[in-house]
Amino acid sequence: MTAQTSAAQTSTTRLTVAQALVRFLAAQYTERDGVRQRLIGATWGIFGHGNVAGLGQALVEYADDMPFHQGRNEQSMVHAAVGYARQSNRLSTHAVTTSIGPGATNLVTGAALATVNRLPVLLLPGDVFATRVADPVLQQLEVPYAGDVSVNDCLRPVSKYFDRITRPEALIPAALQAMRVLTDPVETGAVTLALPQDVQAEAYDWPEEFFAERVWTVRRQGADPVELAEAVRAIRSAERPLVIAGGGVHHSRAEEALAEFAEATGIPVASTQAGKGSLRHDHPQDVGGVGHTGTATADELARTADLIIGVGTRYTDFTTASNTLFAGDGVRFLNLNIASFDGHKLAGLPLVADARSGLGELTEALRPHGHRVADAYVCAYSEDKERWEQRVDACYEADEPDVRPTQPQVLGALDALVDESDVIINAAGSLPGDLHKLWRTRSRDQYHLEYGYSCMGYEIPAAIGVKLAAPERNVWALVGDGTYLMMPTEIVTAVQEGIAIKILLVQNHGYASIGGLSESVGGERFGTAYRYTADDGTFTGAPLPVDLAANVASLGMRVLRAKTVRELREALAEARRADTPTCVYVETETADTVSGPPPAQAWWDVPVAETATRASAVKARELYERHVSTRRRHL
Repeated sequence: MTAQTSAAQTSTTRLTVAQALVRFLAAQYTERDGVRQRLIGATWGIFGHGNVAGLGQALVEYADDMPFHQGRNEQSMVHAAVGYARQSNRLSTHAVTTSIGPGATNLVTGAALATVNRLPVLLLPGDVFATRVADPVLQQLEVPYAGDVSVNDCLRPVSKYFDRITRPEALIPAALQAMRVLTDPVETGAVTLALPQDVQAEAYDWPEEFFAERVWTVRRQGADPVELAEAVRAIRSAERPLVIAGGGVHHSRAEEALAEFAEATGIPVASTQAGKGSLRHDHPQDVGGVGHTGTATADELARTADLIIGVGTRYTDFTTASNTLFAGDGVRFLNLNIASFDGHKLAGLPLVADARSGLGELTEALRPHGHRVADAYVCAYSEDKERWEQRVDACYEADEPDVRPTQPQVLGALDALVDESDVIINAAGSLPGDLHKLWRTRSRDQYHLEYGYSCMGYEIPAAIGVKLAAPERNVWALVGDGTYLMMPTEIVTAVQEGIAIKILLVQNHGYASIGGLSESVGGERFGTAYRYTADDGTFTGAPLPVDLAANVASLGMRVLRAKTVRELREALAEARRADTPTCVYVETETADTVSGPPPAQAWWDVPVAETATRASAVKARELYERHVSTRRRHL
């Protein structure tokens, strides 16, 4: 039998492109360590003329195969999918479909967040007619010099894979490539398949093999023997090594391997925002967050370390204190990372491997000689850690329970209530800094901070995604008033579907974090408070009479108001017991007052005006130049 005859006898099914895509997605699985799960767990959608007759109809046609969630904002839908993907250890995610025009461009922020954080999400925006029989269509961007450009091209730079499906048969290789990227731990991020609205509805005879169940193995790459040997030599020669655990530890489920490595060697472990919780807060080797929002213990260890062992970290400027933190003479870097790109950062020794595999190999390679750091080093950082814990206690403590709480006292009230089953979600404002310094993480996935893109509005939709991935967990979205006003819309989705997330809404009448930064760089908190306009045109009048609790209630969510520490404790406990979506609203100090946590333990580079007449800016520039002088390049 010839190949041509065999191909002719291949069984086919006639479906539209959109129907074929939904059937294909429903048959995709991932497998790691022998555990299999669906790759695309559900699809989010907002329908318009660009996708209602295509993907909209297909999702109705195959509703039994593909769960659907109705979103209210396209960016929010991506955030929900990303929250689901992170809670699922990047082994499962959601798809997001939109119409053309503003629906598609609203995806860009969410796509950037996914790609920056190396988290998979599948984007399926509608596109203009491939046949151009109706040109221009409603919401089409006309580009005089290029007929093949649409607004979807905005998604190219924030996607790890992008394709426009202008013919039905082109879906087959594009869909397979999309799955490859989504499941690749090195390449993963936002994946975009732009779908012209006429092509979505076009029929084609699809080979049945396209719809067969397909399993994508998520590999655990081992270390190269030469790189492993060099890494072992570097560790054995170090006197003051420090591990910096990043998000890759969680993605790899390497927490136990990290604990075994730390316990065997005595090497302390600091964590980035994405890596916090890699060790429990009470683990002897855990020294807390590192960098600009880190603990005094971790940052002092970083300043004096002779070897930094980065595990699954990208070394962002918050982690390195804008390259001023690692100040030890002759400090070297050993970078265990699945991505070669990150493994070579800071001129470090690369150990390109999966975090769990690499840590296991390091531990075994060090074991024969019983390598361990000096007892004096362990004793010193243990004592420093205890002193920091006393500072945390002081921040959390509320001597007068019948007064309005500070923001750290709000966190203290929640800290006293939760256990290892709770998940805490945050992304922006002053809360990330307070949480990184103060929060006592009790489980590997309790601390869910999106600080790669630090996107205001992420928290509420991400909480929905996390709750969908882990319905048995208590999921808390910690939200400031500035963030809340950016994107509260998915509260309606939580109410509609009975997704029992908890929102802790902190009202301090403005952008507390950026207000403090503004003051430190000579900006005098200009334009950062939510206040009436004063006679001089500045926003320094009385706080605006905005009732965010009433707004939450208007969207259908139950609200518990708390005015004092005592009421806050009671409201949080009631919310935690609730089996319906519930918000706890509390007002803290205003944005132009100190929130109470320990100050930054390391610098962060935000350039200050080189010339200015206002005294605040002149003073800020002098301080800035002193900090800049301490920066170094690690070559």
